[in-house]
Amino acid sequence: MSEDVRVAVDGRTLRLSNLDKVLFPRTGTTKGEVLDYYARISPVLLPHLHGRAVTRIRWPHGVAEGSFFEKNVPAGTPGWVRTVTVPTTGSRTASKQDGTLTFPLVEDLATLTWLVNLAALELHVHQWTVDEDARPQGASRVVIDLDPGEPAGLHECCTVALMVRERLDARGLSAYAVTSGSKGLHLYAGLDEPLSSDETTALAKEVAEELQAAHPKLVTATMTKSRRGGKVFLDWSQNAGSKTTISPYSLRGKERPYVAAPVTWDEVEEGAADPLGLEQMTFTEVLERVERLGDVFGVA
Repeated sequence: MSEDVRVAVDGRTLRLSNLDKVLFPRTGTTKGEVLDYYARISPVLLPHLHGRAVTRIRWPHGVAEGSFFEKNVPAGTPGWVRTVTVPTTGSRTASKQDGTLTFPLVEDLATLTWLVNLAALELHVHQWTVDEDARPQGASRVVIDLDPGEPAGLHECCTVALMVRERLDARGLSAYAVTSGSKGLHLYAGLDEPLSSDETTALAKEVAEELQAAHPKLVTATMTKSRRGGKVFLDWSQNAGSKTTISPYSLRGKERPYVAAPVTWDEVEEGAADPLGLEQMTFTEVLERVERLGDVFGVA
């Protein structure tokens, strides 16, 4: 269907365009299929986007072509899209007039569909939230990104993830795992009370440095890429107020339509025991497992 289509979504009329455009050439996945995925996954995706400013990565011509980050809401944003405006420093995308960024809040299917129609394949969120009046609050969770340096891979990430879970558990924090849809794993732990971004960053860095000291041949907390070979980098910096992490259930702009997929600890343990025990998942696999298991990601 090359012509535009008008659809009603949550009481809003949206114009969807280029539904037959191939966005993932390797698999032939079209924009229409991407929109269908996001609509079908929305019951479990939207609760994890709720109250969080969303940064998008857009691929207007598909993943084989260029992409760009987008933080501010684009020109032509519908008036019904809820937003949050926050001060920022040092961002090239900040308003030159007042040094602010205005992010969309993606809390309903209409807003989600509108953004995906703009070829926003990846949805990235902060760890801090906003209240019902769109006023920024503290961080509701801490995140640690497990990023393997070749030849390390997801198998090594699973091994390290079990160590991170133990360290977080010792601090009274329950961890949940998400395959990144790229190479590694993301671990999240919810907080009983909101903390500042400085506090969550310090907590994540402390865990990372403890494991680096205990397992120096396998773990690094150092950002220098040249020192990551064969190790799992524990990226604690994504807790900073200006940083974002791919949302659970978001697609990734990779060669295949992989998804940041929540997984159980049984699956992580299997991945640690067997180099082929856990793999990154495509959107069709994620839809099937959500239908079968529901949402296994326990952090709001």
